[in-house]
Amino acid sequence: MTDTLHTKLSCGLECAVQPLPDRHVVAFQIRVLGGTCGEPEAKLGLARIVTETLDKGTARHTGPELLDAFDSLGAHHRAGTGRETATFTCTVLPEHFEPAVALHAEMLRTPTFPADAFEVNVELARQELLALQDDPQGLVDKYLNAQAFGPVLGRHALGERDTLDRLTRDDVVEFWQTHFQAGRMLVAVAGAIEPQHALALLEEHFAGFGTAQQDARLPVAFGFGAETRHYPKDLEQEQLGLCWPGVAVTDPDFPVQQVTLGVLSGGMSARLFTEVREKQGLVYWVGAWQETPRGAGLIFLGASTRPERCDRTYATLLAEVDRLGKDLTEEELQRAITGLVAAQDTRGDTTRARCAELGSDLFYYGHPVSREKKLAWVRVVTRADVERYLAGHPRDRLSVVTLGPRALGAD
Repeated sequence: MTDTLHTKLSCGLECAVQPLPDRHVVAFQIRVLGGTCGEPEAKLGLARIVTETLDKGTARHTGPELLDAFDSLGAHHRAGTGRETATFTCTVLPEHFEPAVALHAEMLRTPTFPADAFEVNVELARQELLALQDDPQGLVDKYLNAQAFGPVLGRHALGERDTLDRLTRDDVVEFWQTHFQAGRMLVAVAGAIEPQHALALLEEHFAGFGTAQQDARLPVAFGFGAETRHYPKDLEQEQLGLCWPGVAVTDPDFPVQQVTLGVLSGGMSARLFTEVREKQGLVYWVGAWQETPRGAGLIFLGASTRPERCDRTYATLLAEVDRLGKDLTEEELQRAITGLVAAQDTRGDTTRARCAELGSDLFYYGHPVSREKKLAWVRVVTRADVERYLAGHPRDRLSVVTLGPRALGAD
């Protein structure tokens, strides 16, 4: 990525700017190193409440005034809370980049956290937790992540009802003061902009924001939770989720892991869909994916099936993973590789996606990595690599969750 400028500004921001002169917009992403893993154990859900309340008022604008200011720029902006970061993204026309950055700096630096907005957002979180009870797949994800990732990385962004009830506005202010500082922020910019100009504007608007030298990019340690649990629920379908340790994004075998998942679940010709759904008719849906906090990675399989078919579905999912290490064809391998490359050249080539990829590079690698290099890593994966990867990362330690009327192995 020779045309990407990467530096740490004197204000403390770590920034990367990728000029894309043929584009008509500019996208930027701000990652604050302070997600759910930074919450006090008794105050789960706090990080999300902070993120959701930041735009409800600043030292200069009320909440509605701030939203009007964004709308006047035609800015497409959003915020989200993850395990390790709070992320703010924005896409604007090039001539509106500076005012959009200024509004984000105002929102991040001078929030007022109005008491009424805080109360509303806590109540909304309570309602979302209640609605989650009617989302079986969402519930399985919540239970499985908590079990597999443990009590810190496995936290759900919504928290729990009792922890939400303990939150105060003072907790919100304290979390913001602790985590929202320039020295804990990663900024990626991509699009029709000159890099030095972008960096100068970021320096100007974030100068003096907290401690410039603070850095919190060390991975959060976790111990994989190998356990099988059933959650009874009156459902017509049984929800099944399982996972086991894989590799981190920065591991040399990560491209092999990507290709392996592509073979398993990379489209309607992938193994899980054809073998488990189309040929055997066991499931309503089936899929495989990965989750990758810094320094770690887990491989997930999920399915929805009839309760009486749960045991057979579970055994078939594992059998398909085991079989992959024995009879993978060159055609399957190349189809998976082509799918990954095509996804980058289509869905991954929007300005917003380029910016997000650049932000992920800063988060995981600590520096930009060219997409050409990452695609080259994928293109050279061989069947022998996949077989070696599967042998080196066996699914002998499993975290399993079922949700529905019947537990695995029940008579």
